[in-house]
Amino acid sequence: MSNAQKKPPTFTVFMLVKTTTTWLQLKPQERFGFLDQTIQPILTKHPTVHMRFYDSEAFSGKASDVIVWQTADLHSYQHLVEELRESAFWGTYFDVIDIIPAIENAYADYYQVKAY
Repeated sequence: MSNAQKKPPTFTVFMLVKTTTTWLQLKPQERFGFLDQTIQPILTKHPTVHMRFYDSEAFSGKASDVIVWQTADLHSYQHLVEELRESAFWGTYFDVIDIIPAIENAYADYYQVKAY
């Protein structure tokens, strides 16, 4: 397949976050209310960006959770992150520890070999 025919790569972005005491002091129904009222509309506005959420607090003292974003549309991902930054998600309920962008099996594409 020529470069002109290749589909754009899917980017995977690992966002390491740590819950704040403010989040932990909320009752569970308040937490789910925030997710439904604030986070879900942001996700809905960006249907080309997919999110998975992993709890890691039992295994890490640095990050309590890992959010995995996948998209071929970095522009939409960037807008989604801007909206998160302007909400209570960022800095009030969660501290963003690190953001690690990656492309799955990029070496295979570069060297034109099968992925292992």
